[in-house]
Amino acid sequence: MSSAAPTAPDAAPEQAFRLADQVNRRPRATRLLAAVRRHRADLLAALIFAVLAGWLTHGLWPDPGARILALNPEDQTLYEWFLAVDARALLGDFDLLTDRLNAPDGVNLMANTTVIALGVLFAPVTLLLGAPVTFALLAAGNLAGTALAWYLLFHRTLRVRRVAAALGGGLCGFGPGMVSQTNSHLHMTAQWLVPVIVWLVVRLLRAADPGPGTPDQAGSTRATGPDRRRLFTSAAGLAGAISAQVFIGEEVLFLAAITLLVMAISYAVADRDLARRALPGFAGGLAIAAGLALLVLGYPLWFQFAGPQGVADGMFTPAYFSADLSSWWTLSPLSVAGSDESARLTTGPAEYNTFLGWPLLLVAAVCAIWAGRRRLVFACVAAGLVMGALSLGPEVVLGGTRTAIPGPYALIGGLPVVDGALPMRFALTLLPIVATLLVLAVDRALRSSGRARRLVPLAVGVALLPIFPTPLPTAGRPAVPEFITGGHWRQCVPPGGVLVPVPLPTPKEPWPMRWATAAGAGFGLPEGFFIGPYGRGGTAAMGTFKQPTSALLADVARRGDQPAIGDEQRRQAVRDADFWGASCVALTDDAPHAESLRATLEQLYGPPTRIADAWTWRV
Repeated sequence: MSSAAPTAPDAAPEQAFRLADQVNRRPRATRLLAAVRRHRADLLAALIFAVLAGWLTHGLWPDPGARILALNPEDQTLYEWFLAVDARALLGDFDLLTDRLNAPDGVNLMANTTVIALGVLFAPVTLLLGAPVTFALLAAGNLAGTALAWYLLFHRTLRVRRVAAALGGGLCGFGPGMVSQTNSHLHMTAQWLVPVIVWLVVRLLRAADPGPGTPDQAGSTRATGPDRRRLFTSAAGLAGAISAQVFIGEEVLFLAAITLLVMAISYAVADRDLARRALPGFAGGLAIAAGLALLVLGYPLWFQFAGPQGVADGMFTPAYFSADLSSWWTLSPLSVAGSDESARLTTGPAEYNTFLGWPLLLVAAVCAIWAGRRRLVFACVAAGLVMGALSLGPEVVLGGTRTAIPGPYALIGGLPVVDGALPMRFALTLLPIVATLLVLAVDRALRSSGRARRLVPLAVGVALLPIFPTPLPTAGRPAVPEFITGGHWRQCVPPGGVLVPVPLPTPKEPWPMRWATAAGAGFGLPEGFFIGPYGRGGTAAMGTFKQPTSALLADVARRGDQPAIGDEQRRQAVRDADFWGASCVALTDDAPHAESLRATLEQLYGPPTRIADAWTWRV
């Protein structure tokens, strides 16, 4: 007894240390499993969204370099060029005014939808596998990422059931407008930061709200004041998210800001006590966020509007890009129950933004009445009505006919920045608004014990079924010449020099830009597909004016007639080559009317040199 007693206290610490050592060595094998088990529902949602996004874009995956989105190939060509230029930031060769297009003036990247942040982030993929692979990844990733981000916001901020959150996230990520915009508009589908911005705004509001106060010993109520530390961290996070979104897609940020503004005003009207308590701190937090963001964005925004090749106004006509009122209750041609005939109600296959269909609109209206959480629902309905009305543009169009009835957009049209956003894209904000109404209703139903527990989710499912998306159509595209893919272009153009492909790229036929993309934007091109100032007035336009030689060659490529070439045309060809700063002119055998073009070029520049599969002229 006496010998055993003293060993027990000594053994206890040793045993504890041994157990702690085992725990410290075990986590590598168990922490990952524990994390997976803890978040397995979230991971399952992410997997489902990823599979759905991959299925919708599966036409690109067999060979991204040889496949293209059939409904909007021009814009895909443009975005792949953007990604190739952005990727050069990893090589230390990047400027907001790029000289790799529109030689010699260049292109203002901030004035174009260049998704700079995405291009830099995916630069390793672009440099290793090519811009078409990066494009395919982003086309699918934006859909899945947006759906997952909204799912997490619904579940963790609104505290709704995961099933309800998944339905809402799915609508936000794969609704008709998102699927339609996936036809090459990467800047519009990269919306996965929007839920982060919304969460930070909500967090900022909660930090600014001191609460109704607590009674002290004398029985009077004393407010506690805002949480200043949380207020600042939320403002700093909001500034970071806003800054990042500017370099991804400014139009998405603009639409989100307008929607949040309408919702904030509506919520304040519905809850005046909260507005009085939180307004000072909330406004201060927004001011901090704006100030911090301006430190990052001040120069890029100045460069966009006032820098070289910058544009200060929008180039698209609001009246043309207005949503047809009847398109709201029509189903998208890219959904399982849609019809190709309804495509006439919009400007193109990338703009089915309003095609929610009458079943979803009807169920959403019923859910708004039944869902509860009156202040949030009121704010969502108000924002939905405002944004939906603005999408109709300056004049209401019904069934393709202009009614001469002015639309609410006429009240804000012409304001700075506003014209940069197409009216019909205001409708994209309806996806998260409608999703929020459905999420609240489904969650309330799942928490009830009556017939609503089954009836509401069933009604929501039936309403969503007709807009379930179908895979995006794809098509093959011509191979890039071996002159480019084999690196032979370096024999007549120094790195960073200017190559003149024949015919030259235009907004309607940007195909030669694929040469530069395949070469990693290693050389520049004259003219091309971009937004920039046109003429002396500097009005925003797509592309630029053609030099005489470019116009001549374009006419030959279009008609096939071989023009008469005299001394004046030869002198002009030399002047144009000097203007472009060109090193080499190149023509491939698959160019339209290649024989006539070759004969014309021989008269302009003399005998050619054959390099791989291209005829070249040093100029």
